[in-house]
Amino acid sequence: MMDEWREWREAAEAALYGDGGFYLRPEGPAGHFRTSVHASPLFASAVARLLVRTAAELGTADVDLVDMAAGRGELVTGVLAALPAEGGAGLTVRAYAVELAARPDGLDPRVEWCAEPPRGTRGLLFANEWLDNVPLSVAETDAEGVDRYVEVRTSDGAERLGAPVTGADAAWLRRWWPSAGPGSRAEIGRPRDDAWADAVSSLSAGLAVAVDYTHVRGQRPPYGTLTGFRAGREVRAVPDGSCDLTAHVALDACAAAGGPDAELRTQREALASLGISGGRPPLTLASTDPAAYVRALSAAGEAAELTARGGLGDFGWLSHVVGPSAD
Repeated sequence: MMDEWREWREAAEAALYGDGGFYLRPEGPAGHFRTSVHASPLFASAVARLLVRTAAELGTADVDLVDMAAGRGELVTGVLAALPAEGGAGLTVRAYAVELAARPDGLDPRVEWCAEPPRGTRGLLFANEWLDNVPLSVAETDAEGVDRYVEVRTSDGAERLGAPVTGADAAWLRRWWPSAGPGSRAEIGRPRDDAWADAVSSLSAGLAVAVDYTHVRGQRPPYGTLTGFRAGREVRAVPDGSCDLTAHVALDACAAAGGPDAELRTQREALASLGISGGRPPLTLASTDPAAYVRALSAAGEAAELTARGGLGDFGWLSHVVGPSAD
């Protein structure tokens, strides 16, 4: 990758999705960080339950499942496996995995691998930790109070201030992330708003859900959240293709962009509505059925991780109903 200065959005696009980009590597995201999908099969079971509920609300046994930013197909595979146990044995599911990387070997042949979400689907579109990897520009307020784009050197992550932020990006900052004063930074989420609005519009009816790290207006971090991850560790953000580049998502802005019928809640709240909680099994079960108690205790531990305050439980779940009520 050439040693040159670029705005963060352009640099991150090349580093993540260009030739030799981080997300096109054979090991996939699971080789570098652990999401809810990897934390427990209970997460896929909850999504399977949501798919069954969506099909019921649509009044159909023929339903689509679209897994956005599918990685190597872990979530869609888990959902298909969980469906019989979650009341979906009678469903006919057309499953799509949306991902720029090549289709992995051994993936369930029922899953169609595609680079963009198919249009006109009816069912559930689920985007787990997708939007935080949609590249965006970074702004910093200079000593005179002017918001300027931050430019980054691709080889080592060094930064400098560039041109003033104008036009649609400036309008986005005014509405969603006003400056906290000289030296403060903001991540301009407009590309994510557009990406989410497009994903929602791909459904003809059903439910679109985005799950991600999030913050809301009035509680934005004054210096932003841009960071890197490599081999399970947080590292300095350097757009050279060697690490993940991620920033928290202004899901409230995405909600407004996606249209009406939006709901924003925590993962803890969303999973509770799907029957996932970290409650321990009753001790009486240990004496009546020790094996079942051990299984239930293990599941409770996994559920506790998925719903933990200060951890995965604080993730935002943005839900958009499209057409008939689906949630």
